[in-house]
Amino acid sequence: MTALTVVMAQVNPLVGDIEGNTSLVIRSVKEAQSQHNADLVLFPELVLTGYPPEDLLLRPSLEARINSALSRLKSELPQDVYTVIGFPRLESGKLYNSASVLFSGTELAHYHKQKLPNFQVFDEKRYFSAGTNDALVLDIEGITFGITICEDVWHPEPIAQAVEAGAQCILNLNASPFHLNKSDERYQVLEQQCREHSVGLLYVNQVGGQDELVFDGASMAIDNEGTKVALGSHYESELIPLTVTADHDDLAIAGMLQDGLSKNESAYQALVMGVRDYVNKNRFKGVVLGLSGGIDSALTLAVAVDALGADRVEAIMMPFKYTSDMSLHDAEEEANIFGVRYSVIPIEQPYDAFMSMLEGEFEGTQRDTTEENLQARCRGVMLMAISNKKGYLVLTTGNKSEMAVGYSTLYGDMAGGFDVLKDVPKTLVFELSRYRNTLSQVIPNRVITRPPSAELAPDQKDEDSLPPYEVLDEILRLYIEEDVSADGIVAKGFDKEEVYRVVRLVDLNEYKRRQAPIGIRITQRGFGKDRRYPITSGWHIGE
Repeated sequence: MTALTVVMAQVNPLVGDIEGNTSLVIRSVKEAQSQHNADLVLFPELVLTGYPPEDLLLRPSLEARINSALSRLKSELPQDVYTVIGFPRLESGKLYNSASVLFSGTELAHYHKQKLPNFQVFDEKRYFSAGTNDALVLDIEGITFGITICEDVWHPEPIAQAVEAGAQCILNLNASPFHLNKSDERYQVLEQQCREHSVGLLYVNQVGGQDELVFDGASMAIDNEGTKVALGSHYESELIPLTVTADHDDLAIAGMLQDGLSKNESAYQALVMGVRDYVNKNRFKGVVLGLSGGIDSALTLAVAVDALGADRVEAIMMPFKYTSDMSLHDAEEEANIFGVRYSVIPIEQPYDAFMSMLEGEFEGTQRDTTEENLQARCRGVMLMAISNKKGYLVLTTGNKSEMAVGYSTLYGDMAGGFDVLKDVPKTLVFELSRYRNTLSQVIPNRVITRPPSAELAPDQKDEDSLPPYEVLDEILRLYIEEDVSADGIVAKGFDKEEVYRVVRLVDLNEYKRRQAPIGIRITQRGFGKDRRYPITSGWHIGE
């Protein structure tokens, strides 16, 4: 009987930092050896470049940098540990998403990813050539391992090839981004593959935030009956030790099963990690946001403090004559609860100055949304000035429902560098706010229960301009995430006039979203890499 200690290295690389990521690999293998006596260490997909490297893959110096990294790995890795890493490999003029097995200063074998995803946030066919149908199976001290990369395991052929070539256990390298319910989707696929092919599988996933994407980790091991026998942490770097035992044809995998997360836990932690990594990897000193007393800015503040600590967060209340005393009180209470730096900067003076300057241009016109937008733009100017002076990133506070229908002001509340709630529908904003209060009471209850309002006009409420959020968010989900047509949504029982108005607003406001800051993707289709619609279009609403 043969027993190996395999360690899944769930690491957080920095895209483009090949030298730093190489050091991360070396450090992780040494820790896996000293802490767990590892025989084999498995890393995520493209760990040397980080994922997704996008057009960095087209840089002419890529090959030289990767070759330098490989030379360093061969000389500095512990000699008696098998190390499986992912990186882009140039071969015969073609670039491959590749995995390599290193041992004792040599490269024993390599494998090219066969199934290249080219949907949602993925566009690997832009960069990579697909690998051939040749399986890579490696005998390591009596246990035969097959190697696959990410998307390969969502298709039957690569695993079938490896099993046919004798693989008892599949090593699968991943950079699988999070969206709601993704962990369950992964397990369902892996369970089916392992049962159908009677093979064990070790699934290591990248962790960390990369621009709008968040990688949740949650690496796992599945035995040949489809049972999950190990589950790593969510949203944390971690070395996950497993014992893989083979007695002739019988394979057993043992590890530790950690608890999974609920939908709201997962979504909230994704937001926290996305903010933390975006701020830290881009070397901002801290963040600043407008704190209005409303639920969106309250939740954004909570995420920011949980991600960075109160000492790196500044909140600014910028009241106008329509701002209620309730909003002033609630904003101050939130800031005090979190212990962040808090300032009140009224905007009446700059607003009046602008209106005086525009008096001639506005002569003979009636008051409309122009004056409301000017209030938002005064606030945007204030936040950007603070950002410039202090080196802080401005966090905007718009949610997905608002971004979808354009209930936002260009160069106003959209002014900033990162929108924490960009892919969070308003109904989920309420859920996450209640969830955060179960950890500690940080958002005043009336902030959650009061009717949402932009407070840009007397007695203004969101529902004066929009359908109730429960209705709006379901229409948006069907249209944006499920690609259901307007008429198809009406057929599901929604009011035709309301549906057509919402869908028309989504289509009209593509130009705004193109100019909006990026934000963390947590649904199956966010406004960013997922959804690339033309601004100028003659597409008809019912189609």
